[in-house]
Amino acid sequence: MQDPTLLRARADELRRLHADPAILVLVNVWDAASARTVASLPGCRAIATASWAIAAARGLADGEAIGREGMLEAVRCVADSVALPVTADLEGGYGQTPADVGETIARAIAAGAVGCNLEDGVRDGALLRDAEDAAARVAAARARADAEGVPVVINARTDVYLRGADDPEAAILRGQAYARAGADCIFVPGVRDRATIGELVAGIDAPVSILAAPGAPSVSELQELGVARVSFGPGPMGVALAALARTASDLMEGGVPADELSYRPPAV
Repeated sequence: MQDPTLLRARADELRRLHADPAILVLVNVWDAASARTVASLPGCRAIATASWAIAAARGLADGEAIGREGMLEAVRCVADSVALPVTADLEGGYGQTPADVGETIARAIAAGAVGCNLEDGVRDGALLRDAEDAAARVAAARARADAEGVPVVINARTDVYLRGADDPEAAILRGQAYARAGADCIFVPGVRDRATIGELVAGIDAPVSILAAPGAPSVSELQELGVARVSFGPGPMGVALAALARTASDLMEGGVPADELSYRPPAV
């Protein structure tokens, strides 16, 4: 486990970044090389993992197929590779009960994470977890982090929009419940409409996080709307793999080696 004093300081810094006037931009990573690459950039203030990308890099499907231990191994690899706060995508918390989620949080802290995503989607269908149950899992995460002495920043995710609903009221009600349970930020992926995003920001008494993808407002526009945090999920891995495919195709067709072939991730 990393130094608890260092972890507390990083958790405090991550929390402060959610209240900063400048939107917190998290370009998601999946391993040490991607983490070092992103962390080396002047505008990077924190690192976020992406569960989909971590699973894909291991030949697995998203949706907790990697299991708790596999995910925490990946989180540890990322956290050991950078000197910035790391927030880990812990999917649904890897367990049936709130106590299981609490144990996941304790192990994530031991792996070096000072923030986490916890989602309310049910993995075996298109349904959402009961809001009260989801809030209990957030509360368990909050209680265990406090007991460990590291004020982990909980980014509670509601999958209302990912499940196909266009229902800002439902997202707001869930967001409010999760904030009362101890979440520091409410993550609403799948929403792209500017007016709806503004409604969520106004209706939730906590910082709001948005997943940006093609068709979504720009990062600057999200900041104007009052969004506190923006992330990109598996998108950065998609960019990297698309570049790899283009380069590989060009080389196999007899092209000139590009300058980017000389790039190496920075050292720790």
